[in-house]
Amino acid sequence: MTEETLDVVVVGGGLSGLIAANILERSGLNVAVLELEEDVGGRLASISLGGGLADAGAQFFTVRTAEFQNWVQQWLVEGIVYMWSTGFAHSSIEATTTSYPRYAVHGGMQALARHLAQDISDVRTQTAVTTITPVGDLWMIQDEDGDIFTTRGIVLTTPVPQSLAILRAGATRLSPRDLAVLNNIQYLPTLCALFLVEGALHLPEPGAVQRPRAPISWIADNRQKGISHETLVTVHASPEYSQQIWSQPDSQILRTLREALKPYSDERTKVLQARLIRWPYATPQPTHNERCLQAEDLPPLFFAGDAFGGPRIEGAVLSGMAAGRALVQCFASN
Repeated sequence: MTEETLDVVVVGGGLSGLIAANILERSGLNVAVLELEEDVGGRLASISLGGGLADAGAQFFTVRTAEFQNWVQQWLVEGIVYMWSTGFAHSSIEATTTSYPRYAVHGGMQALARHLAQDISDVRTQTAVTTITPVGDLWMIQDEDGDIFTTRGIVLTTPVPQSLAILRAGATRLSPRDLAVLNNIQYLPTLCALFLVEGALHLPEPGAVQRPRAPISWIADNRQKGISHETLVTVHASPEYSQQIWSQPDSQILRTLREALKPYSDERTKVLQARLIRWPYATPQPTHNERCLQAEDLPPLFFAGDAFGGPRIEGAVLSGMAAGRALVQCFASN
């Protein structure tokens, strides 16, 4: 067991947490990011299968605000991201065209998270936070190994139900207002299947079909997308359909989602490998109407993530920015 003292602990190494940590560290604060999984990114997840690479979570992002455009412009200059398309087909027809680009990441979406993590001095993966407890004007955080972190402020970016469970385990009492806001945020799941394909798969350019209201809401060939040397296909079930079949065994779900490939296959198309990924916290609904939430009557504690900034990559970035800036301001005024 070890004990450390830090200015800020960011719980969660997804996009919101990494953006918040960048802002906090640039302000001269001593920051640590604690991430449960073995790599950063959250739903910016890129998975290898049979020599191919697939984006399994977030598939692309758009830009709607000047604040986010500043980040994206920097990533474009650095060669991290690229414009994938300006629209996707709704079936087996040509892609639709809209006025705004969809961006993807060279080397898969997770490469963006890894890029952001490089600018943070202290990012700890495979670190499971178990309790968060207020102690006077400070916080005490404990992980599953018994290590203790004492900190002046916290940014919680994990899905809200997970954040609330950690706080309850540490006997942290939130105000009735905060509890009402946070308990109102629910999540819809997404089931994702990856299929390594031999032979031709005839998806329309730029290699994806998007049907938000259909049971199969997304199909993408990661080779056509430009991130995989092999034909590795991502298939997403819609949130509603994912809920409907969630309890089924993985093998049965994979058989069901594999049917989505048939309209784009020919007699030479063969599935070599398949893998199912379950995202229980894929889409927050509803989202909070502010970009972050500061807990009342407690030492500095901010909730952030796509449940606050909006259920898109841009929303996650804006939420992380808001939480980081708010915590810097909170320290400056005390």
